[in-house]
Amino acid sequence: MKFAVRIDSERCKGCELCISVCPEKVLAMCGKLNARGQHFPEVVKAEACTGCARCAVICPDTAIRIDAEEDDR
Repeated sequence: MKFAVRIDSERCKGCELCISVCPEKVLAMCGKLNARGQHFPEVVKAEACTGCARCAVICPDTAIRIDAEEDDR
């Protein structure tokens, strides 16, 4: 099964907690700014996501969601 990380960049305050807890290093900070003037995470290794949802659980702004997707086999 594959997983998709969905990030609501406008809810993010740029704390980087999600990046620090991801065991697979799926996320990295983006160079862009949201409306709050904060950098936010972006998915850099989507194929590595195991669906552990640590990033979503630790996010104080509930800006991250993990969705399961069907494999294309």
